Amino acid sequence: MEELYFTGIGTGAGAGSDDGFFRIAAATPAIRVADVEGNAQAILDCVKDAASRGVGALALPELCLTGYTCADLFFDRTLLRACETALNRLLAETLELPILFTVGLPVAHGEGIYNCAAVCCAGQLLGLTAKESIPNYSEFYERRWFTPAPFNDIYMTYAGSGPIPMGARLVYRCADPGMDSVAIGVEVCEDLWVPEPPSISMAAQGGATVILNLSASDETIGKAEYRRDLVRGQSARLYCAYAYADAGEGESTTDLVFVGENLIAENGGMLAKTDLFTRDMAVADVDLDRLLAEHRRSTTWTRPQFVARGVNHVQFSYRGGSERRAGEREDAASNEQPLAPVKLMRSALDIDRVFDCTPFVPADRGDLAERCETIFGLQAAGLKTRLAHTGTTRAVIGLSGGLDSTLALLVTVRAFDALGLDRAGIMAASMPGFGTTGRTKNNAETLAHSLGVSFREISIHDAVKQHFADIGHDPAVTDVTYENSQARERTQILMDLANELGGFVIGTGDLSELALGWATYNGDHMSMYAVNASVPKTLVRHLVRYAAGLYGGQIEETLLDILDTPVSPELLPPTGDGQIAQKTEDLVGPYELHDYFLYHLLRFGFAPGKIYRMACRSFAGEYDEQTIWSWLRVFYRRFFAQQFKRSCLPDGPKVGSVTLSPRGDWRMPSDASARIWLAEIDGLEHA
Repeated sequence: MEELYFTGIGTGAGAGSDDGFFRIAAATPAIRVADVEGNAQAILDCVKDAASRGVGALALPELCLTGYTCADLFFDRTLLRACETALNRLLAETLELPILFTVGLPVAHGEGIYNCAAVCCAGQLLGLTAKESIPNYSEFYERRWFTPAPFNDIYMTYAGSGPIPMGARLVYRCADPGMDSVAIGVEVCEDLWVPEPPSISMAAQGGATVILNLSASDETIGKAEYRRDLVRGQSARLYCAYAYADAGEGESTTDLVFVGENLIAENGGMLAKTDLFTRDMAVADVDLDRLLAEHRRSTTWTRPQFVARGVNHVQFSYRGGSERRAGEREDAASNEQPLAPVKLMRSALDIDRVFDCTPFVPADRGDLAERCETIFGLQAAGLKTRLAHTGTTRAVIGLSGGLDSTLALLVTVRAFDALGLDRAGIMAASMPGFGTTGRTKNNAETLAHSLGVSFREISIHDAVKQHFADIGHDPAVTDVTYENSQARERTQILMDLANELGGFVIGTGDLSELALGWATYNGDHMSMYAVNASVPKTLVRHLVRYAAGLYGGQIEETLLDILDTPVSPELLPPTGDGQIAQKTEDLVGPYELHDYFLYHLLRFGFAPGKIYRMACRSFAGEYDEQTIWSWLRVFYRRFFAQQFKRSCLPDGPKVGSVTLSPRGDWRMPSDASARIWLAEIDGLEHA
């Protein structure tokens, strides 16, 4: 591995890689009511500022060219003509700017005046998205001035451009190479607040990944939180990024106050918002790869009924109407390749966004406690149903004193309590082997007694030694046979105990171990119900810690010591001072890295290079780039090689959005090749 590459990760091809991130913004320019020329300059300043920040799409407020509060001035021909002239000027002065932006303005056509968003890019007017839902209640009187968007798109000439479409459901799709994920829908204020917003068809039928909303939302008590929930919810429903630009200072305060809160949400999460009573710009790098992954995996959000009011696609280029920007010349006699498009798609190393190191674990402690309680409830409910269905009143668990078996025991206790069964019907079996330490054995016994479950210690030393003799294995050779023989002997004991007691074996393995194949086939890999099968290791810790706080006393003390114990299968002899010699994370890598890789691979189907670059940002200062690269390669190699173990997993409850059940979320052939994924990882070394 070349050291030069890892010290230069932030520059060169690594930083220039396209990971599907696209920068969008929402801003509130400083305007004056009816001062069209002055407002045009404020809009131009805003557009230039956004372009200088690398923004690819900018939303500006509703009717910002005139001011939302012009009232009967909207009928005035002078104002209407001034808007067309000002828009023409804006197009001319943004010819060299690679940014799509919206300008809110009134547009007269035929017998109607329409509340429109002029969608502009690189000197071109691409279309006029007209407001569909015109409010006429409470403080809003828009039907006095404006006509709802036409049911069928109108083609017209405006601001020296034409024919261009005017309608409510236009999707502006980038035709530049490598930017096909940039599909932008536009809606105007009230259109978001109605039962069926136009953005539904734009996303579900038109494939929009970004929605820009031009709004003039006056402020009243409690409205801000409702507005934020609305924007978050729409971005979640439509698997899109949603930028909401709000009118602010400069609007008339005759009866209303506008506070300029600009919002950007992505798939239900708020990425950026500005403070009330400011004119700040909200800027965020949205992940179009992630949004497209959601589009592709969901089979229910594209529905035939959306064709009732069709979506019109408008193609555009960040180079404007020609293949060359100003000052560039094409030699007709040459065979040179077309110039590369303007670079607006971004690498994970070149964005203003932080990715959570533990995507399975909520950062907010209040949310975490609620999440832990829900997960415990789901695990226990699944086991409770299985126990009731089979008429089983006994359960057997191999209790090692480690995290996973501890969580499985805590879940089983909950299930028994919910069924009104005696906890003594739970048999916790400690099966010390060649690597078992006094610390883990004592913790297992103490926890079992504290919880009031049955406890039994069954040494596997003699049985495994006899097995070695039977197969002719030298006990001094501590290889995989030495380790797995112990795991399989323990499973045999548990299965036989379950038969003897008329119960069944509760599995202890977690999602992270299943991803890495860190389980002995037909050993700890097998059970009769796997309660931890969809719980990753990073979350197991929080669940056990949460349980410790609930119980308190001796149980809390024991659980905290278990949390402090290194993760280990304890299959190799301990050190001379009796300490654990075999530490899992030294062998397969840090679970926080593997859980990070697993989440982004399974949840969104991200490529290894993107996951790597994201991880370099997330874990900067904790792991160097070479370490992340090395464990990423281990992850992919093991993930593909160990699928055969996951293909025959026992049943277990799904508790999160990422699981590896072969009957549900993850269908993969056991002999799939990892070649192209590993090749991409190997290529990162020379990026």
